[in-house]
Amino acid sequence: MATKRFDAIVVGAGPGGETVVERIAAAGLSVALVERELIGGECAYWACIPSKTLLRPVELRHEAEKTVGASSPRLDFEAIASYRDFMIRDLDDAAQVKSYEEQGVTVFKGVGSLSGPHEVEVGDERLASERIVLATGTESLVPPIEGLEEAGYWTNREATTITAVPRSVIVLGGGPVGVELAQMLSRFGAEVHLLEASERLLSREDPRVSELLHEALKADGIDVHVDAKVEAVNAENGSRRARFGEQSVSADELIVAIGRKPRLQELALGSAGIEPVEKGIAVDERCRAAEGIWAIGDVTGVMPFTHVAKYQGRVVCADILGRSARAAYDAVPRVVFSDPEVAAVGMTEAQAREAGVEALTAHVRLPEAIARPWTYETDPRGELSLLADRERQVLVGAWAVGPLAGEWIHYATLAIKTATPLDVLRDTVPQFPSFTEGYLKALEELSD
Repeated sequence: MATKRFDAIVVGAGPGGETVVERIAAAGLSVALVERELIGGECAYWACIPSKTLLRPVELRHEAEKTVGASSPRLDFEAIASYRDFMIRDLDDAAQVKSYEEQGVTVFKGVGSLSGPHEVEVGDERLASERIVLATGTESLVPPIEGLEEAGYWTNREATTITAVPRSVIVLGGGPVGVELAQMLSRFGAEVHLLEASERLLSREDPRVSELLHEALKADGIDVHVDAKVEAVNAENGSRRARFGEQSVSADELIVAIGRKPRLQELALGSAGIEPVEKGIAVDERCRAAEGIWAIGDVTGVMPFTHVAKYQGRVVCADILGRSARAAYDAVPRVVFSDPEVAAVGMTEAQAREAGVEALTAHVRLPEAIARPWTYETDPRGELSLLADRERQVLVGAWAVGPLAGEWIHYATLAIKTATPLDVLRDTVPQFPSFTEGYLKALEELSD
């Protein structure tokens, strides 16, 4: 087997891997890109892009229903699904492969495995480089629930590529993916049962966030159960029944959305002297996993977001090209594209306590504080909470639940990233009327 040598090898062509390839190829390095499925990864074909595409029409209808003088638009699911297929390129990456080849990147389709600290094998091909970037992502975590495999289930892949809306669905998991899929399917007309094993939805966020989201989903007609640890699933008469405690629910389909696990099993990390940790591949602040080997994105277990994968990709590119870069994760926004949207950044109150931060907090109900919610909808919603370090007098955390919260959370993101003093934030003039005005009201509440 002849060895093909490159300046760099990138294993995994999701958003993180693509970020690396595009930047170092543009810098003149010869690059091999290895991808087992489709260039663009999970996000482009089965997660972020199709889910947000499907969520938008039902969100628009809900907005119309809450807007004065507007009527509810008719939804054409066939047209919506067709546009979804356009957005996911009909699960065809031929154009992306051709584009990379035109840029001088050599694309290898297949499973990439390390065969030493500087070698990668893909089928019958052996590739060599002093620079290897691992970006293989994650796959759905399927729990060992009695009868689940026999009964059959969907993951996010089946749920985001549906060609018809099922009559009824059980969603296992009340995290971001489960919440988004549950609300999307419910608003398209499915009967939805959402089962979350922990005591509340979005359990990593502040309790008030969970409470607001729970209320919103129930108002949509979703049958929400928390502290619902599913013990068994069985198929009966073409449907699935999930049992938890003394209760059970049944539906035509069942979606597993309890989390994801790093895709490590085929990487042969041991051949390069890398020992994975529970969450994935451990990396340093430059995303180095070993000498000459970097890891980025979900496979690192740092933060499971596309924007983090791309950020880590930029850090790796800087390191490879000899520029100084260090990754920091204290100001990474996290958004659930539910309705209302949930957005957060930085620490939660619980995390601040664990870190020994003496915190100041402020909480604002936006319809009581600013005008924008009333101009936006007839039944205005929105809450904002800020968390500040009393000693340093800077923001360290924030969350918002409300329309477009994923857009205006970036005000807090930048403030945390730059450690902008609270006095400077209070002296900043927000646009009127806008949701961002809520920050000024909350900042005025932050005091000793």
